[in-house]
Amino acid sequence: MSEGSVAQQHRTTGSSPPRRGRDAFSAPSPDLSQRPFGTSISHFVHAPPDAVFSAWVDRFDAWFAEPGAIWLRPEVGAPYFFETFHRGARHPHYGRILAVEPDRLLEITWLNEAGTHGVETVLRVELAPEADGTRLWLTHSGFRDETTSAEHGEAWEQLLRERLDPMLARSAADGT
Repeated sequence: MSEGSVAQQHRTTGSSPPRRGRDAFSAPSPDLSQRPFGTSISHFVHAPPDAVFSAWVDRFDAWFAEPGAIWLRPEVGAPYFFETFHRGARHPHYGRILAVEPDRLLEITWLNEAGTHGVETVLRVELAPEADGTRLWLTHSGFRDETTSAEHGEAWEQLLRERLDPMLARSAADGT
């Protein structure tokens, strides 16, 4: 685990960052009661919240999705699609936007065959200013089993550390 990151596995009813209430910027979440496993990560990013939020909604294909293989509009209820390329195969991901608070919150459903085994999960990314950067809380809930949940926790931690952080550092250095 990298400095500034803390990961933990939990059942959906377990601990996670404080949740903001539902409002005009959110849509109903799917029922995850039959899939109670999830993972939570706290990660420090050396970039301001607006840059981190933009990395999720405007530049997702600069660090996660295949470049150009994405359709995402950060509006509540809007569908999204992107592909990743991993171990020699393309992996389509689908979902819809559940909640958006610019520079603070993005919550989406997350569905793909390889990772979630075809079940709809919920990914919640919360951001808050901290010191000279941003505290990012990532919660991915709705997995059928502990193993899949743990695998996603490890993968998210690695992606944040090895892809998001360097992309944001390059952007800061380039002024983009």
